Amino acid sequence: MADTGGRHVPPGLRTLSVYRREWLVKDVVAGVVLTTLLVPQGMAYAELAGLPAITGLYTSVLCLLAYAVFGPSRILVLGPDSSLGPMIAATILPLIASDGDSGRAVALASMLSLMVGAITILAGVCRLGFIADLISKPTMIGYMNGLALTILIGQLPKLFGFKTDADGLVAEVRAFVRGLADGKAVGASVTVGVAGIVLILVLQRWLPKVPAVLVMVVLAIAATSAFDLGRHGVSLVGELPRGFPPLSLPHVHWGDFGPLCAGALGIALVSLADTISNASAFAARTGQEVRGNEEMTAIGAANVAAGLFQGFPVSTSGSRTAVAERAGARSQLTGIVGAGLIVLMLVLLPGLFRNLPQPALAAVVITASLSLADIAGTRRLWHQRKAEFLLSITAFLGVALLGVLPGIAVAVGLSILNVFRRAWWPYNTVLGRVPGLPGYHDVRSYPEAEQLPGLVIHRFDGPLFFANAKAFRNHIMRLTRCEPPPVWVLLAAEPMTDVDTTAADELEELDEALNERGMSLVFAELKDPVRHKIERYELTRTIDPAHFYPTLEAAVAAYRAQTGARWPPAAERSPAETALEKPPSG
Repeated sequence: MADTGGRHVPPGLRTLSVYRREWLVKDVVAGVVLTTLLVPQGMAYAELAGLPAITGLYTSVLCLLAYAVFGPSRILVLGPDSSLGPMIAATILPLIASDGDSGRAVALASMLSLMVGAITILAGVCRLGFIADLISKPTMIGYMNGLALTILIGQLPKLFGFKTDADGLVAEVRAFVRGLADGKAVGASVTVGVAGIVLILVLQRWLPKVPAVLVMVVLAIAATSAFDLGRHGVSLVGELPRGFPPLSLPHVHWGDFGPLCAGALGIALVSLADTISNASAFAARTGQEVRGNEEMTAIGAANVAAGLFQGFPVSTSGSRTAVAERAGARSQLTGIVGAGLIVLMLVLLPGLFRNLPQPALAAVVITASLSLADIAGTRRLWHQRKAEFLLSITAFLGVALLGVLPGIAVAVGLSILNVFRRAWWPYNTVLGRVPGLPGYHDVRSYPEAEQLPGLVIHRFDGPLFFANAKAFRNHIMRLTRCEPPPVWVLLAAEPMTDVDTTAADELEELDEALNERGMSLVFAELKDPVRHKIERYELTRTIDPAHFYPTLEAAVAAYRAQTGARWPPAAERSPAETALEKPPSG
């Protein structure tokens, strides 16, 4: 097959043709630095998802290698993600119920990863990148705030050294408080966990170039060895299984596919939104072009690869990508180095994290959850737009009260309803001429705006369709109930992007009702595609074809020529307005 400019070669492999030798040392160093974050976070996010810690390392390796081949971004880093962990847990934990079978949990998570991969690959092939826009920013802020609170509350028992079986935010709060009241908290666990949180936050705030998570993990392991914390009731990670799992297709029951599919759809949506957002942010900083469809395909490939090796769904990570960027990463070789080092650790040093306290992993997750919350963004919504603030709060309550998966459904539903609300009730107003300003302006903003006798200029800022057509008609009829009644109702139709058949029928009835009262419905600045639709609907049978004007000025001039209406005397007007007042010659 002839070469077509490399379009049929995976994006990651295409970068080999432009790879520079001077990048090698920087990529290797960045890969080593990145590994120090990949290992503890991978283990922590695996447990957040209700899975053994080792699966987080398997997942990290496979998604890094797959994205290195299929990913279009040079430095974007994939891996287990704190925002996906609760969604994975909410999907698989009800399916394993109370039997606590970790093998079944891994199989379910792996199948979930395969399903997420299939969905995102299909989205990329079908060029469905717009799906990631189904969650508006206010609802995403609310969703992430709810997710942050859910993660935080869910990790508190682990931080304090005990377990609960509660499900749901309110139940988890009650179970945690009950556990404290019953004296289940382990003092050594609380000390390790709280100290870990404080250390990470302090280092991230005052020494951002220091790998805070790695420093905390090393100190926690050292403290365990020095003070024998295991004998003081602190749970430890223990020795990890040696080696790497074989390629295998996860086995699940047929009855599991329905719940898994629902979870996969929500996870895929959040993953795509996160990926497009991160890809756009880092592409802008590095001068790369964002290839949304290729990004989706690459995310899908990474999820499929993880699912075939006992992994779970992944997404891009803004924090890990930032670490790689600061460490000097120039290409996906950074991720390959990180994956290779994790494999070497699993093969040669599986006991490296034997003495890592579980509260330290809880500290990693809790600090990650704090970064998900956007309190400043919520406060900004309150000051800038109350309606979008209420959307954000509703999305937050959806996650907090209904759960993570219902919460994403609430977020998407709210975003779609918000779009529909804006189309249903678009802004509309009357226009007039303002002394000293060319053109025609909103009388709400300019109460002093002048209007010609017998002429109402109305602007409707949205498409005219079945949901708002009757309201539009009723509004126009209200405008005509004045004394003296208008002669023309002139629609400033430039913002009117569409007219469907229901709206066309309403326009026809509106025109006939106005004609019976001696009035005319007139259009100005109507877009050509919309004008063609009106002609196809045969509305020109009732609406005079001469009542379509290219500009408002042309329509006003025609009205003045027909009726003799005049603006205020020229002595009261500026020279520019006087020039505009003169009707066109001929």
